[in-house]
Amino acid sequence: MNSRPPSPASEPGPGPAGSGTAPPEPGAPVGRRLVLAMLGLGAVGVAAAPVLQKGLENGLGAVADKDPTGLTGLLPNGGGFRYYSVVSSVARKSPADYGLKVDGLVERPATYTLDALKALPQTRIVRDVQCVTGWRVPETPFEGVRLSALLDAAGVSPGAKAVRFTCFDGAYSESLTLEQARRDDVLVALRMRDEPLAHAHGGPVRLYVAPMYFYKSAKWLSGITVTDSVRPGYWEELGYDVDAWVGRSNGRDDAPTV
Repeated sequence: MNSRPPSPASEPGPGPAGSGTAPPEPGAPVGRRLVLAMLGLGAVGVAAAPVLQKGLENGLGAVADKDPTGLTGLLPNGGGFRYYSVVSSVARKSPADYGLKVDGLVERPATYTLDALKALPQTRIVRDVQCVTGWRVPETPFEGVRLSALLDAAGVSPGAKAVRFTCFDGAYSESLTLEQARRDDVLVALRMRDEPLAHAHGGPVRLYVAPMYFYKSAKWLSGITVTDSVRPGYWEELGYDVDAWVGRSNGRDDAPTV
């Protein structure tokens, strides 16, 4: 798989006696027009790179959304992200039919529309994203509502110790302790890389837990339930650490994202 084909210089071929054609002069100068054409193509490539990258990301996201094998999660794209889902496909939510329910051990349960979340004070965080599988995307901006603000609005009841997150894919879940959930770098995110959160990245709303491995940042967020204990999430039931601090969990020594 790692073998390389022989270079043209080492491949057998017809010599002067076999072809009647003399080999080209070694070191022949490249024409001025060819150099200018190559420079022009390079400039076009640089200018088009952001458009091509966005197209690649959108294409991979659309394919991953309908990929029952999960193999598209192995493919990197220009932005460095992989697209993971634990179900074969996830139905999209429009702004009109999206709702985020806050309930459990709270005094004032509520359901937020996307517009209601947008109307709340927004916080922007720029940190590296670190996946437990090894890939890292540096300096990725996320923007949204601090989870602590939603908890304060709901009025957490005495005896509450944790927060459970559920998703509209119908399968994924996550949890944080109440202390972790109240950190300033934990968001209910509506934007990523200064754009509305795309469906492939968990939009229209996802959790973002900046100092932890990315599996804690649940995509397609639909429920926030305050509980009396931490309940292991989807991957934690399969062996991942519940406390997923980058560089201090899961047997990894990655540099922290803070």
